[in-house]
Amino acid sequence: MRPRIATLDFARGIAIFGILLLNISSFGLPKAAYLNPAYAGQPSGVDAWTWAVLDVLAQGKFLMMFAMLFGAGLHLLLPRGKAWIQSRLSLLLLCGLIHAVFFWDGDILLSYGLIGLVFWRLVREAKSNQTLFRTGVMLYLMGVAILLMLGLISKPDPGSFWNPGYAELQYEQFWRFKGGIEAINNRLDLLSSSLISVAVQYGWELGGAMLMGASLMRSGWLKGQFNVRHYLGVAAVLLPLSWIIQIPAVAIAWHTGWDYRWSGFYLQAPREIGALMQAMGYLALCYGCWPWLVKQRWALWMSQVGRMALTNYLLQTLICDFFFNTLHFYQHFNRLQLLALVPAVWLINLTVTLCWLHYFRQGPMEWLWRQLTAKAAGEPANSGR
Repeated sequence: MRPRIATLDFARGIAIFGILLLNISSFGLPKAAYLNPAYAGQPSGVDAWTWAVLDVLAQGKFLMMFAMLFGAGLHLLLPRGKAWIQSRLSLLLLCGLIHAVFFWDGDILLSYGLIGLVFWRLVREAKSNQTLFRTGVMLYLMGVAILLMLGLISKPDPGSFWNPGYAELQYEQFWRFKGGIEAINNRLDLLSSSLISVAVQYGWELGGAMLMGASLMRSGWLKGQFNVRHYLGVAAVLLPLSWIIQIPAVAIAWHTGWDYRWSGFYLQAPREIGALMQAMGYLALCYGCWPWLVKQRWALWMSQVGRMALTNYLLQTLICDFFFNTLHFYQHFNRLQLLALVPAVWLINLTVTLCWLHYFRQGPMEWLWRQLTAKAAGEPANSGR
């Protein structure tokens, strides 16, 4: 196995933990609540402020951060060859499909595997690092442009997915609690909508972020080969600039009462641009602060979490599905209360990670993924346990 990049693992751990800040509302609230705080009427002040702060600091940022790290991982896999990469991504896609259909409708693994299969060749074929980065930026901006176009052609009335009625909310609670075929059928419906979104718009952004991440790895930026002053300078520029772009959009969305067209499309576009800038700013901050972080025990623990990113992501689903659906705590908490539950899930992630890696070199899902990839690619797998 190749030597691990501790800073890369740390950033991956931060991304996995950060994703849960938004995902927790998908577990504990109706699906419409993810982007629309006014899904059930005018939200309380606490709910609205929680949404606004999370939208500025977390919404889309950690997903893009993880996408860039995913692209960096694709670059590192290039020496393994076509068969290994395609087998690995196909298995991730299959894992995501199982996760989305049988466990949770908010899965990202299927999208990452699918987009990875489409775009990894661009990582391999890019003639220069600059070309790779520019292509990534162009694809990302294409996704943002498509978002604006969808806003122009969308119907004024969004329907129940944005503003569900009482009957829709009750039915969503019913199938979440009941599980079985009822839940699978509904997850399949949601999956089909998600795949259409990926194909039409979101996939361009995801692929663009992956290419940028691959470029940053190829240049040595994500290997930590630049000086601390450079990384901190990038963070000092990108983070404030991203907030300057996003905060007015969030404020206007609030002012319009989270109108479907404005909040879902027109004002989402600057927030998407800001999310990418902020994701890169967060990465720069991780690398710029690493000489100090490496001396902190918690940062080394976070690197361990990043080593088991797939396992920890799936573990979050198992924990939240059990708590909200099996124990029936779904719709029992507001956004701020849900946010207060996040550290408890993080603690479980961290405890499982440290205990597992005390005895094994890889997480259980990472080990299985590697073994199955080797078999599918027709290559021997070095034991990671």
